[in-house]
Amino acid sequence: MSSIEFRKDLFADERDDNLKEIGKPTIRQDILGHVTGRTPYYDDHLFDGLLHMRAVRSPHHHAEIRSLDTSAAETMPGVRRVLTAKDVPHNLNTLLSLINFGRDDEPLCAHDKVRYLGETVAWVIADTERQARDAVAKVRVDYSVLPHVLDVEEAIAPGAPVINDIYPNNTFDYHQKYDHQKLRFGDVNAGFAQSDHIIEAEYQMSPIEQAPIETCGAIAAPETNDRFVCHTNTQALFFSLGTTAKLLGIASSRLHFIGGTAGGGFGGKVDSIVEPTAVLGAMVTGKPVKFAWDRYEEMQVGAPRGGERWRIKDGVMADGRIVAREFTGFFDSGAYMRLSPYAIIKATGHLPGPYAIPNVASNVYCCITNRTPATAMRGFGVTAVDFSIECHMDRVAEAVGMNPVELRILNAYRDGDMKAHRRKAKNTALIECCQVAAGKASWPISADAAAQSSRVGGGTPERVAIPETSIDEDGRIGERRQGRVADTSPSKTPTGRVAAGTHREAVAGAPVQNPDMQIDADRIGHKMGATTPAPVSAADPVAPQAAPPAAGPSAQPAPPQPVPPAEPTPPASPAPYAPAEKFSRGVRRPGSSPFTSGFRRR
Repeated sequence: MSSIEFRKDLFADERDDNLKEIGKPTIRQDILGHVTGRTPYYDDHLFDGLLHMRAVRSPHHHAEIRSLDTSAAETMPGVRRVLTAKDVPHNLNTLLSLINFGRDDEPLCAHDKVRYLGETVAWVIADTERQARDAVAKVRVDYSVLPHVLDVEEAIAPGAPVINDIYPNNTFDYHQKYDHQKLRFGDVNAGFAQSDHIIEAEYQMSPIEQAPIETCGAIAAPETNDRFVCHTNTQALFFSLGTTAKLLGIASSRLHFIGGTAGGGFGGKVDSIVEPTAVLGAMVTGKPVKFAWDRYEEMQVGAPRGGERWRIKDGVMADGRIVAREFTGFFDSGAYMRLSPYAIIKATGHLPGPYAIPNVASNVYCCITNRTPATAMRGFGVTAVDFSIECHMDRVAEAVGMNPVELRILNAYRDGDMKAHRRKAKNTALIECCQVAAGKASWPISADAAAQSSRVGGGTPERVAIPETSIDEDGRIGERRQGRVADTSPSKTPTGRVAAGTHREAVAGAPVQNPDMQIDADRIGHKMGATTPAPVSAADPVAPQAAPPAAGPSAQPAPPQPVPPAEPTPPASPAPYAPAEKFSRGVRRPGSSPFTSGFRRR
């Protein structure tokens, strides 16, 4: 697939890019609606006969569901329907399946067992929220409580309870080979051997709830043309639409999703849970249905930033140069994977931080526990490891007796340096940031440090070279649970070496889903990478020709035939658009919901 480098000069008209707004009376484009109370939110859409949906939730971290009795709830006043897992057409999903990453591992509604406190086991739809809550209290679930695990390292130890059968080792499987994501650059063990100082430390970040003022919610209603409209506060509208279509087993063309202002999100509203639930309610009742979390649900079952544990080991020379850095990271995904495996890819892509270190190794684990499933939050996959790296830099500075700002300037990337991912650093600016921060804080630095530049000193032969790299096969899938791998840190006994200068196999981007989505880079003027060779036409004189038929015993050589001049081939007209599947009832334009009765704010 072609790669494209987006250049700032092509977008010069979009903004001046000086980002100097601090101290200016800059007016946000949406502030007038906020301060006058006229900003529309999903809950401002009014529908006649709106029904309310509440979830029955597990009181246990981990338990088998022996039986589920909804009979008492079904006879409660105002109750329209009680739904369970059997009412979900395709009750298994993972958010990353829309980009072909990972395996479906999470039901919309639990059916065999629950894996975290607050997991959904049933829903009640009633005329009012009070009636729905009263009916939820009447649902009887017989649980058989199972051992649970809440610590990432306990979860991946031999003998830990299997939480999710889709990933029986309680870790995400990377590249169908390892139970963790590896990064290897140079030889960290050799780097530690030559170091004057070894500095090790562990850093722990707890899960963090995004706590938006507006809790997650959605309102779904039937439209007049066999479609369903869904008003939602999601931060990922098309993710939510695709996930809903998959879980409910309907064509996405039957879904009309309307986003809008999110009353706070910070990454916590990218998990598509409330939308398919609300649409399911509208499908089974034929009425508008609202499904929204209260504050307790937002805090308990709303997906937080996952907890992380990082161990960093640095080999440092007496003058402050870091010559080896080793990471062992654990990311708590909770009971289901959702977006967490992607966070590990991002975190690994960020290592070893903004520093030029000749020997780097990391093992990063995406661990399943009986906690609430984790999701995105502000700098997803990078924030926690950045915190750990910079705390560790202060420890290194203290160990070698060096100014911590000058230590960062000494080890910072400069333009042209080779990164641990075998790509050259460019547009680096850590040195300048350190200099400005020191000036603003009146933090003294030497004249030499103040004179350094990110554009000078990088890309020299020794800084751009790809070193010989030690590799290993430790941590293959299943070995840790069998007790065959004791250590979680990068191997101390590598099993092979990769020659210096080797880039290994490049990872290509996923192809576009439809040809008309392919960027015409030549037309819009983007700088392109490698392109796919054009197919050889049949009239091409160098194209391979079909072999002549085999000559029989009486075959005579055919006289040469004159070659007629080639006629220009008329361009093929594009085929008219045709949907892959017919709509359930026609293909007319979308129709509004017959239940719409107004809007709350004027």
